[in-house]
Amino acid sequence: MLRILLLVVVVIVLVMLVPRLLSRAATPLAGSRAPEFSLLSQEGIEVKLKDFRGKWVVLYFYPKDQTPGCSREAHNFQVDQDKYAERNAVVLGVSVDSVDSHSKFCTKEGLNFKLLADTDHKVSDSYGSLTNLGLVKFSARHTFLIDPDGKIAKVYTSVNPQRHSAEVLAELDELAKSTR
Repeated sequence: MLRILLLVVVVIVLVMLVPRLLSRAATPLAGSRAPEFSLLSQEGIEVKLKDFRGKWVVLYFYPKDQTPGCSREAHNFQVDQDKYAERNAVVLGVSVDSVDSHSKFCTKEGLNFKLLADTDHKVSDSYGSLTNLGLVKFSARHTFLIDPDGKIAKVYTSVNPQRHSAEVLAELDELAKSTR
């Protein structure tokens, strides 16, 4: 009986992990050119990465609108919007949720930065941030700090939503020191 239970657990783990490992694109590395994209914002307006040349871009991927961790992370980015503006940086959030879902999330949480709808999963995949959980796909909690020339300056693949905005601001300050 124990062997059967163990076999069932192994099969379940394989069913969940193998598709994820096989379908996930490699995460772009610091120093590489950031993959270009064009996605719709919560207002239904097309947003392109190239529109932000000359600015730092905090491109953060998150799993789901209106969930506790994602709400906390978005709230912290919102509270720090003035600090990002002082550093010539913009925050762009990406998930596989729809424009309508993003619009409701922004209204509920009072967000005024762009949330981008990656409903076909292509951008999340190009950044190595698409997670498959069986048949359900969602964006992994990753962040890419993109420099004003469009190159990835820092990659975060282990993110704590509670303190992430503060970490990114500190990194922007360090990068500013190193370029002086």
